[in-house]
Amino acid sequence: MLLLLAACAFAVQAVPRIGVVTMQPGEIFFERFGHNAIVVDDPALPAPVSYNFGYFDLTEPGFVGNFVRGDMEYMLVALPLAEDLAYYHDVGRGVSIQWLDLDAGEATALAARLAQNALPENARYRYDYFTDNCSTRVRDALDGALDGLLQRHLQGRSRGNTYRGDAVRLASPATWMWLGFDIGLGPLADRPNALWEDAFVPMRLADALRGLRRDDGRPLVAEETQLLPHRLAPEPADAPRNWWPWALAGLAGAIGIHALARRRPRAAAATGLVFWSLCTVLGLVMAFIWLGTSHRFGWHNQNLLLFNPLCVLLLPDAWRLLRGRAPSRLLRPLLAVIAALAVIALFLHWLPVQPQRNVHWIALLLPLHAAWWWALPARPVPPAV
Repeated sequence: MLLLLAACAFAVQAVPRIGVVTMQPGEIFFERFGHNAIVVDDPALPAPVSYNFGYFDLTEPGFVGNFVRGDMEYMLVALPLAEDLAYYHDVGRGVSIQWLDLDAGEATALAARLAQNALPENARYRYDYFTDNCSTRVRDALDGALDGLLQRHLQGRSRGNTYRGDAVRLASPATWMWLGFDIGLGPLADRPNALWEDAFVPMRLADALRGLRRDDGRPLVAEETQLLPHRLAPEPADAPRNWWPWALAGLAGAIGIHALARRRPRAAAATGLVFWSLCTVLGLVMAFIWLGTSHRFGWHNQNLLLFNPLCVLLLPDAWRLLRGRAPSRLLRPLLAVIAALAVIALFLHWLPVQPQRNVHWIALLLPLHAAWWWALPARPVPPAV
């Protein structure tokens, strides 16, 4: 009898605890979105194990090319929790853990699946920034252990967040990064997400877990503890983006272009050379993302009508004007076409079918393209005396 009781007691003690550890955003560009992992605290093991889906190998052959084409592979790595936390402690990123109220069978099965998944032959997966990343893998593992509980509760609810909104918000401390997301993402990134899709951001997943209850009414999160304090700038808050400051900047730029073209045509040509070169480069990059990569959230990008690669055809005339020569006869028709395409971008924004949240870029760039068409004459105008 005593042996039976001892065996039962050991079985109870041997049930692993499952936790979700959430790391706050860091300062390096690939740390801006935060991170998370699943922790298995198994009494049969010497220390809690962190199952981390966020590992990649920069030294593997073809990594850069795969990254550019959108064909990246990440991997699941199992390591002691203390070892996983050491880096976050060193760089000042805050870490918290949510211990989940799982039944013994659920916890044991999840621990076993994670251990199996972490084997070298199973660890790799094809990574997608929004739909299959380190956080969605954590979400899916928990959802599988809980027989679809997360998806049932999160799929039908939304706060109106979008992939673009969260990407731009979290990248906002780095100007080049948020501009890259905002210019490079297409309309697929602007559909309102369910809370299920919001979980691509680790902090959003932690918020969702906090509010979930099991079918019998028990809170899913039994205990939440801070493991490391956050010593960096806090996660950027949600903030609405007003289009009218961009419109004012666009109108001011248009007035400046018109004045410069009339009084200092060579300075206007130099400005146009820079502006059209920038549009050309960004437009070609967006066209490559659409036509040459698997980055599907950059496909069908309506910003191509604003950062128009057709601007490359304007560069020879910009050079002629800069040298005081007459432009070709194609200059003004090309400027008219590019301005008309910017107007089409505005029309597409009004359409209810797959709209893209780029009204601020339209407000900035449409006046500029129109101003170039209005201001540049067919022949150079001598500067005012």
